[in-house]
Amino acid sequence: MNGRKPKVVVVGGTYIDITIKCDVIPAGGQSVSGSAFSLAVSGAGPRQAIQAALCGCNVHLISKVGGGSLSEAARMNLEEYQVNTDYVYTAEAKNTGILMTMVDTAGKNACCVYEGANTSLLEREITAAEQIIANADVCLIHGKLPQQAIVSAIRLAKLSNTKIILNPARPIETENLKSDLLMEYFDVDIIIPNLYEAADITEQSTANIRTAKMIGSDLIARGAGTAIITMGRRGCVIVDRNSADHIPAFEVELVDQTGCGDAFAGALAAYVAVKDDIKGAVEFASAAGALVCTKFGSIESLPTRAEIIELLQKHS
Repeated sequence: MNGRKPKVVVVGGTYIDITIKCDVIPAGGQSVSGSAFSLAVSGAGPRQAIQAALCGCNVHLISKVGGGSLSEAARMNLEEYQVNTDYVYTAEAKNTGILMTMVDTAGKNACCVYEGANTSLLEREITAAEQIIANADVCLIHGKLPQQAIVSAIRLAKLSNTKIILNPARPIETENLKSDLLMEYFDVDIIIPNLYEAADITEQSTANIRTAKMIGSDLIARGAGTAIITMGRRGCVIVDRNSADHIPAFEVELVDQTGCGDAFAGALAAYVAVKDDIKGAVEFASAAGALVCTKFGSIESLPTRAEIIELLQKHS
């Protein structure tokens, strides 16, 4: 990944993550003692943007926060990692989104989400960033935002021939509804659902490595250039019009799975922005996702490019 500094635009939700580590995640009516605590900017937008920046990219984030001190803290945190926040908008009448996460000693987590200002990202605010998207090598989009904002970002990137990577999480207004995604969601270069998202989109009743290849083929038939289905410790399946390959996961000690998928997406975008090698990109992204799982936290657990390369070299 040498040469000029690649440009990545990330479109995704911003949240403040309040994380508590505890022996066990409490059941209803139960109280437990915590052993660690963190409060930091989080969400798919910041995590993916910061991961791409840690991999050496010039990164812009398009997102929305609420009024008050939390929004300023979010911007300052992003800028510390050299993420441009010119298109992180403010909804003064709303609060910044909140993620309340509990992580147990086995690394499993439970989360409560308050969407806040993320529900009000507007189509015209995406359009205002048209030139930034046009000049980018990759536009990385996370689908858990208002539907028209997502569609607008996809259309603008297509018009500029900017590569599009989409995590097809359901739009905020439809995430609890059993409705089909719009056709624009499949008009992308790379679609990166996890196995359960992919099974939901394609209405498959089972989700395993064997069916992942079938599900990937379905996503390709709908218009995606390449489908990368992530399966945690079972690795990834890459499907395009010519082949289907399984990429094993890296074996690491699991501490906290928070942000694993976002690290994968941010590192994938950084690699794709430089080199047209999907298998190499997935291996690089998988190493980033694995390294996140070895640390506690949201942003602070994201690996640098050097750390990712070191893990790849150990397994080469």
